Amino acid sequence: MRLLSKTQVREKVLYSPAHIARLEAAGQFPKRVRLGAARVGWIEQEVEDWLVARAAQR
Repeated sequence: MRLLSKTQVREKVLYSPAHIARLEAAGQFPKRVRLGAARVGWIEQEVEDWLVARAAQR
């Protein structure tokens, strides 16, 4: 399993951190994994699956 940093997620989905957080809160984006007091990551496969689902909606 590979984790993506906030910067890597931003590069993949082209959304701002604030918009990613809003999508997460609404249950429309994969939830982050808390790694420590000031560090989070996202499971790469979950983000990839989300992107595939978005592409399939078009």
